Amino acid sequence: MKALVIDDSRTMRRIISKILTGLGFTVFEAGDGQEALSVMENEPDIALCCVDWNMPVMDGLTFVKHVRAVDQWRSVTLMMITTESEHGQIVRALAAGAHEYVIKPFTPEAIAQKLEFLGLLPLAEAEMSEEV
Repeated sequence: MKALVIDDSRTMRRIISKILTGLGFTVFEAGDGQEALSVMENEPDIALCCVDWNMPVMDGLTFVKHVRAVDQWRSVTLMMITTESEHGQIVRALAAGAHEYVIKPFTPEAIAQKLEFLGLLPLAEAEMSEEV
């Protein structure tokens, strides 16, 4: 399963990418929403985007709105991972089409729990198919 980590902080991209790789995702990275749209055009089967809110060029909320406006990307799961913790911001992101919202700082377990809730843990799926 492919994931795209979108954050202007290289350090944060590495942290999130390491968590997702450990969970079995193939991870791509982008430094802003516009770069992320280019990655998605080249990698059409991305299943998950982890999106920061505050980025240069194109912010995370604008990225979410762009993705939701394109039919071929309607099935992509969008999870905001951001420092924006005000209730109004969370509501805006969810109303725009984000599926989940994680406030920084976070733990790897918090990310895994959100992905499990969304049914997006590749390693869990692989383990389940081996058991059958």
